[in-house]
Amino acid sequence: MSLRLLTLASTVTTALCATYSVTENIVGAGFYDAFNFEAIGDPTEGRVNYVDKATAMSQNLTFASGNKFVLRADSTTVIDDSSPTGRNSVRIRTNNAYTTHVAVFDIAHMPQGCGSVLADMASCVLPPLISNLPKLTNADYSRWETDEANWAAGGEVDILEGVNDQGADQVTLHTVTGCTMPATRDQTGTSLQLDCDHNVNGNAGCGVRVPEATSYGPSFNANGGGWYAVERTDTFINIWFWPRNAGNVPADVKSGAASVNTDSWGTPTANFPNTSCNFPQFFDANNIIINLTFCGQWAGNPDVYAASGCPSTCNNYVNANPSAFVNAYFEFNSLNVYH
Repeated sequence: MSLRLLTLASTVTTALCATYSVTENIVGAGFYDAFNFEAIGDPTEGRVNYVDKATAMSQNLTFASGNKFVLRADSTTVIDDSSPTGRNSVRIRTNNAYTTHVAVFDIAHMPQGCGSVLADMASCVLPPLISNLPKLTNADYSRWETDEANWAAGGEVDILEGVNDQGADQVTLHTVTGCTMPATRDQTGTSLQLDCDHNVNGNAGCGVRVPEATSYGPSFNANGGGWYAVERTDTFINIWFWPRNAGNVPADVKSGAASVNTDSWGTPTANFPNTSCNFPQFFDANNIIINLTFCGQWAGNPDVYAASGCPSTCNNYVNANPSAFVNAYFEFNSLNVYH
């Protein structure tokens, strides 16, 4: 599974008055109103079948309580190897698109398991055949922001990204040619590739590795989850992660306050500055996309899958082992968007 989140790199100082007021408080059943269900072919060519809203609700792939929203994949059906579609799952995209904003995700659980790819928090513009969602062993779950109508010219910010229960989280930007990041900037994470161009190194993008082991997968879940936050402006994109039990979680983040002051949040986990990247040129208004897919271009890669220690092949494992995906689900306490 792979998960993606917004990131910001900066050698630039943040805004002097970084106070934002809440414009969307999305909790429980509010996710049904704020997001559109996309029953489309998987852009990452995963072993998945995205279903519409009515099907997701009738099959209990999404459900909401007063303050919880759960999104998950089918964990009961054996898929025939000859089937043209894969395991039923869900992909949702916000009705609204965002430029300058702050988004805070309070997540209690993210998908885990072989073959899962988590795409939980990303913002981007995405074309029909490309999805920059990382994958878990067999599953890929991610959270990201993008502009689907104009990918990659509209940019993509992956907030949560990873595969096969491996790793800490990776935060990544994907753009067209001309956007790069400095090797040194003010962040707690570790810089990876510095060129954000999706044509370079198989669309690796310019990533930052989150330092906390509890930022992703089973370790994240065992620790009770945590908070991811992104701040996007015309001059930088910043991403923070706070584990559930961390002592430095800002009070306004923890309480889901009506306003937040990002100047009080400390050094971001990932900092993407405009040093060599004109953000208004490379990033359009982006939607937030949450999806859970399986195998595909990342998690299903034979080398990646084999290195995960998972059995058989990715597609065969996903087809034959529905019970392996009982824990392949997102549980959101809330998503707050501020402007």
